[in-house]
Amino acid sequence: MAITLTDRAVERVADFLTNRGFGIGIRLSVQTTGCSGLGYNIEFVDNTNNDDTVFEGNDIKVIVDAKSLIYLDGTQVDYIKEGLNEGFEFNNPNAKAECGCGESFTV
Repeated sequence: MAITLTDRAVERVADFLTNRGFGIGIRLSVQTTGCSGLGYNIEFVDNTNNDDTVFEGNDIKVIVDAKSLIYLDGTQVDYIKEGLNEGFEFNNPNAKAECGCGESFTV
C-alpha cells in the first residue's frame, strides 16, 4: 500500500516548503494523544532515518517511520477549507473509530 496526498494537500505542502526555503518533504507519524489513543503529527523533514519509508508523488516526499507505518499505511491526506477553518484531513482505512472532537483515533 502507500500514503497519498490529494492535489490540494500537495499544493499546500509545496507552499509550506517554499515558504520555509528548505526541506525534503514532510514526516507523517502517529503519537499517543486524545481520548481515543492515537493522533496524527505532521512536521518538516530535512533528512531521513534508516527505518523510514519514503512515498513520493508530485515532487512531494512523505516520510514515515516504521512504527507509524503500520497505523498509516493506505492513508490519503487531504487539505480542507471550510469557512474560517482549514487543515489537513486524514482518510485512514486503519482507523476503527475517532473521538468526538476528531483529535485522535483508534485502530
